[in-house]
Parts: sequence; structure tokens; C-alpha cells
Amino acid sequence: MIETTESEFVQGIYPDDIIAVSAPEGGELTPARYLLDLVRKYDQPVLVLPRGHPGSRRLRYVISAGPRILLSCEIVRGTHPEQHLICSSSELAGLEISGENGSVLIKNLSEALHWEYLPENPSETEQQL
Repeated sequence: MIETTESEFVQGIYPDDIIAVSAPEGGELTPARYLLDLVRKYDQPVLVLPRGHPGSRRLRYVISAGPRILLSCEIVRGTHPEQHLICSSSELAGLEISGENGSVLIKNLSEALHWEYLPENPSETEQQL
């Protein structure tokens, strides 16, 4: 579900969809995983701020979900209801991530960059339960 100030969009997550969390200025992995789990496991709505909202510059982590996600450093974080875009650092701008037949496809990955698969680990709270 995507919430804006003017409307609400219901968008399901399908098996080959990508859910991406971005920290354009860098950040720790743990909060990114928490945000991912809130959307993926617990159906937390994605909130979209209006353009020019002062809170957008304070968003350390943003999320996008859909069959294809394009990373851009030219958008204002948290202000795009279109789920094919996510705010990124300039180093990752132009990268395209998509899902197909249970696989993740990455296009436009510079040779200077690398990616790694992070297995799903239970959160600290889940481990304590």
C-alpha cells in the first residue's frame, strides 16, 4: 500500500518483485533490514511525502517495491509514488534491478562496484522470542 497526502494506492508484492531499501548517504545495514521486513513481512504501507516537504531531507532510508527499480540521484528522497524509482548515491545512479523467474537481474553495474547476497536472518527480537 502506498500512502500520499492525496490518495492511497494498493499495490501487491508479487513473487518476482524487488523490494529495495536505499540509504543515499550510507548507513548501517540493520535499520535497512528492519524497514525491509516492515514492508515485506508486516505489510507496513509505504509513505510518500509531497515534493518540497521539509521531512524528506531527514529520511535516512527509503524503500521501493515493484518488478523493476531504477536508482537515481536526481530525485528527492521519499517524494515519488512511482515505485520504479528510488533515490540513490551518485555512484549507484543508473543501476536497474529487476526480478525474473526467481532471480535478481542487475543492469548497468559498474566494474568499480560489487554486490553481495544477504541471507535472511531473524531480527534480534525474533531470535529472543
